[in-house]
Amino acid sequence: MLTTVALDIGETLVRDDRHWAAWADWFDVPRHTLSALVGAVVAQGRDNADAVRLLRPGVDLAAEYEAREAAGQGERLEESDLYSDVRPALAEMRDAGARVVIAGNQTAKIGDLLRVLNLPADHVATSGEWGVAKPDPAFFARLIEVAGAEPHEIVYVGDHPVNDVTPAAAAGLRTAHLRRGPWGHLWADRPEAAAADWRLDSLHQLRALVSR
Repeated sequence: MLTTVALDIGETLVRDDRHWAAWADWFDVPRHTLSALVGAVVAQGRDNADAVRLLRPGVDLAAEYEAREAAGQGERLEESDLYSDVRPALAEMRDAGARVVIAGNQTAKIGDLLRVLNLPADHVATSGEWGVAKPDPAFFARLIEVAGAEPHEIVYVGDHPVNDVTPAAAAGLRTAHLRRGPWGHLWADRPEAAAADWRLDSLHQLRALVSR
């Protein structure tokens, strides 16, 4: 029986449009240029941050992040950045008696911004707050701890087969691959995605899983 639904953040709950647009504006390049580079590195199975490194070889991303924050152009998160099914689907799962945990590879600031949105979730955490990121097994060990459930009672939902489905399954969790965003669509037919317990096109489909 599933008692807990744990969800990735980027391109599962939150659109990455603002994230990449902000980086394009910071480096004064057309937004579609950086968007195209993101698509290219995703297709190659590379780290999405490599898109920025292609624009600025040798760039110190941590330093640039701090500079953006200091200039008042740092990370932002608003209701409009959420996919339309997020708030109602999370509410549906809680109404069904499931515990909802949000945990993904994001900065500590994004964790704070998500909590400000007051989503229907029991716990919100990011890799920046935990000091460990997916696909490290320690990330999922921490997730199991905050979920307060046995691994087989938790389903982890994410768009990225390698970062989400494979390591979550290795930790003993049930898995759901969400076909959303560039990774979710482009890699939907990869063996890692096909190995998920469930394949989803909408978060609303989770309601049926927690009702079983």
